[in-house]
This record gives sequence, C-alpha cells and structure tokens, in this order.
Amino acid sequence: MVFVGIDVAKDKHDCFIINSDAEVLCDVFSIANSLVGFNDLFSKILSVAPDVNKIKVGLEATGHYSYNLLGFLLNKGLPTYVMNPLHTNLYRKSLSLRKTKTDKVDARVIASMLMSCADLKPYTSTLYHKEELKSLTRYRFDKVSERSKLKSSVSRLVTILFPELEKLVPSLHMKSVYALLSEFPSAAHIADAHLTRLTNLLYENSKGHYGRDKAIQFREAARHSIGSVMSAKSLELKHTIKLIGELTKEIDEIDAEIKKIVDESQTTLMTVPGLSYTTVSVILAEVGDFSNFATPDKVLAFAGMSPSTYQSGKLANCHARMEKRGSKYLRTALYNATKYVCKWDKTFADYLAKKRTEGKHYNVALSHVAKKLVRLIFALEKSRLPYIPAL
Repeated sequence: MVFVGIDVAKDKHDCFIINSDAEVLCDVFSIANSLVGFNDLFSKILSVAPDVNKIKVGLEATGHYSYNLLGFLLNKGLPTYVMNPLHTNLYRKSLSLRKTKTDKVDARVIASMLMSCADLKPYTSTLYHKEELKSLTRYRFDKVSERSKLKSSVSRLVTILFPELEKLVPSLHMKSVYALLSEFPSAAHIADAHLTRLTNLLYENSKGHYGRDKAIQFREAARHSIGSVMSAKSLELKHTIKLIGELTKEIDEIDAEIKKIVDESQTTLMTVPGLSYTTVSVILAEVGDFSNFATPDKVLAFAGMSPSTYQSGKLANCHARMEKRGSKYLRTALYNATKYVCKWDKTFADYLAKKRTEGKHYNVALSHVAKKLVRLIFALEKSRLPYIPAL
C-alpha cells in the first residue's frame, strides 16, 4: 500500500508519500492550490503506485480550504480519508515530546497516521455531496442568530421609545407591530398619527385581528407614554425592522432550498412526528454518511452527547457530564428534536415521563430520550423504512 499525507493550506498544499514498508517514495513537496498543482500531485502518485486500489490519501478536515482538492481526488477515484485535526494533533504529540509543528511535519504525520490506523473510514461521494446541505444549514444557523440579535435590539429600542407597547400585544415581533413601528417609530409619532391611517395599517397587517379599538388603545397609550423622543433611536428602530424583514426573506429562501434537497434525499426521517425539515436537514448534513458509524452510540459520541468517563484507582466519576466535544450543530438539532418528538409522539413522551419519575432532572431525562431518538434515526436511515408510531 502507498500512503499520501497532505497538509492543506490556503495557497499551497504540502504532500508526503510513503509505502507500507515505511519507505519514503516522495519526500515532502508542495503543490499550488490550482488545477495544475492538483494534476502534478496526481501524476506523482501514479508514478509510484499505478494501481489506485493500493493508494490511500489522507488530509485534515480544514473546511473550505480542502473542499476543491477533495472533489478532485474523489473524481480521480482515489480512496481518500478526512481526519479530525484533534486526532492528528494528539497523534503528532504522541510521536515526540518536542513541540514541533510545521506543514512538512504535518504531512508526514498524516501519512504515518493513515498507515497505522486501520479503522479509518474513507471519505465517500455521499459525504462530499452532503457538504452542500451542511453549508446551507450552517448558513441558515448564522442568519437566524443574526436575526435573533436584531430582535433583541428591537426590544431594547421599544423600551426606550414606547415601553407601554409591550404590554398591549402578545409579542413585539409580529407583522402588525413591525408595520406600526416602521411607519411610527416612537410613542410621539403614534400619538400624533391620524386614527384612520393607524386603523388601516393595523387591520391590513394583522389580517383583520386589530381594528379601530386597538388603534385607539395604542394611540391613548402613546399619548400617556414615558417614552423618550429621540430621532436617532427612531431611525435605528426603522432600519433594524427593515433588516429583520430582509433576513426573514433570505431565511425563507434558504428553507425552500433545504426542503428541496431533503426531499431529493428520500429520507424517511420526515415520518417521525415532531421532526421538521430544518431539524432533519441538520441531522443529515452533520452526520453525513450513516454507513461510517457502526452503532448509534458512535453517532451520539460524534454529537458530543455521550457521557464523559473518568476513572483512576478507586476514584470514579459518579456524576458524568455530557462531553460536548462534537458537532454543536448536530447536538443542538438533536436536543431540539427530542423536545418536539416528546410532544408529538406518545412512545417518547412516556419514556421521558418514566425517566422523570425515576427522579432525574429534566435535562438529564431528555438526554436519555435523545439516545432513544438517535437509535431510531440510525435504524430508519439504515433500513430506509418509514416510522410507524405505536398506537
């Protein structure tokens, strides 16, 4: 066997080729992050190992820097392995007590680790194509986080400009309230507003739920408001609401694309009550290829939801904590999914209640239910059969 270690960087990649007899076939050399560089690497690999079935190529998971190179290697039919940087870092430290880390050393370490670790799983085309879904779900996560911050800003500004408004509506973050504040961004503006215009504005944006009575209530509250008159804050409020609207449109567009990809995957996870397109998309994107995981517990560990273990002599951890070292996106999706599945599926609801009666804290009980849910997800993805709820 021939092992190729590649240390990925932005502009260049350092490569090292060794065989199973620890004979150096090509000492560390650099290739440009370009098609010419990729072809040069492929030519050198074939020059020392014409049979692609006897080649293993390894590189670290470096996000977008390695994406193009990964696509090239998979298209050429080379068995490729993507390694966790945490694993390669620990492996490098195990080889020497010296603090040595360079691109050349990393290329050698990756090749050596590839040669010594027989249980590594190859990077498949399924994983590569799931990167598109992963990119979308993480992009959505960032957009939703950004919108949440803007909503917090709206609450802060309303507290300054019209603090009484929050007690008059179920939520500040409603279409009718946003429409009101976009045109009348303070208590002073609402107090001076024409009642007919105020009524029509609320009626149109609340689908008829708010009418003249609500408009009068808003205007009377505004006339007795302690809200400050600050044109700068009013302008900030209008712009913030506008940004929220734009982000909401972008998120809706992302959701439509995510739904399309999930439908094309023909997953049966959507048959589980409580699982939405958003949650399923994150699970599929973060796990990638379920065939790379031997058991559901491996998926749980990948999400960082398995309990940590510490034992030394007679000392053992009695209260093991969740590791939280895996994918935070997958961990969040599974946590939220568990709560909703417990709400909509009787089997899971009963299991949660059982754990609660055993005296477990809600979050601890929920973590037990999450394990049960992961086992179900694993089974559905392996069998491709729909979920049939218990009667």
